[in-house]
Amino acid sequence: MDISSVIGVVSGIGFILGTILLGGPIGMFINIPSILIVVGGTIAATMIGFPLGDVIGIVKTAIKVFMFKIEKAEDIIANLTEISNKARKGGLLSIESDIQSASDPYLAQALQMTVDGVKTEDIGQIMEKKMELTKKSLETGSNIFAAMAAYAPAFGMIGTLIGLVQMLANLDDPSTIGPKMAVAMITTFYGAIMANLFFIPMSDKLKGRTEEEITNMSIVYEGILSIREGEHPKLMEDKLKVYLGDAAKEEKK
Repeated sequence: MDISSVIGVVSGIGFILGTILLGGPIGMFINIPSILIVVGGTIAATMIGFPLGDVIGIVKTAIKVFMFKIEKAEDIIANLTEISNKARKGGLLSIESDIQSASDPYLAQALQMTVDGVKTEDIGQIMEKKMELTKKSLETGSNIFAAMAAYAPAFGMIGTLIGLVQMLANLDDPSTIGPKMAVAMITTFYGAIMANLFFIPMSDKLKGRTEEEITNMSIVYEGILSIREGEHPKLMEDKLKVYLGDAAKEEKK
């Protein structure tokens, strides 16, 4: 589980609720029509702007952000070095047991092709294609969240305008102006919260995840091809450690 994401969301909601409760009852910040305008409008606009399959897949992407932690590049290199040593001593068939123990499906598939004797060129093409598809999927998720971050405040403003029109159309009773104005402003509040606490951070998180994921997949790609070609494990390890510079930068974020 990605602890930083969970802590960020929980603390953000906690600070907002705490601030509201310090100023009065929370009931004045709850308005169902306002929620429907912002949530419904954001979803509708997203479905217009992106394919339905990608929009539905955003749920899986959100789970990926919160529930799964990216494996460290150092651990991947260490694992590949161990596999390389085993293959050098006992041949490619000796690494068959590592297929079952591999937690990464990408690595498991690459190992299976290696054990099966698939040509190096064919292994490389398949792994490159899978890497491209993974990158595209993560980038699409990031783009969808970025779009939702733009849509939510816009529909919040639309809701506010609707509330203002309704208020101005009923000025016979001046005592209702204050409450109606408050309700009108709530939709802007909802839109700002959704954009800045959820959608923008999730888009940024996915951008970082994309770089980390592709770095790790590149390490596996290079490592498997080295193993398939029978390169010395030490040479392979030195080649893979070149990627640690980028991985280290990502961990500092």
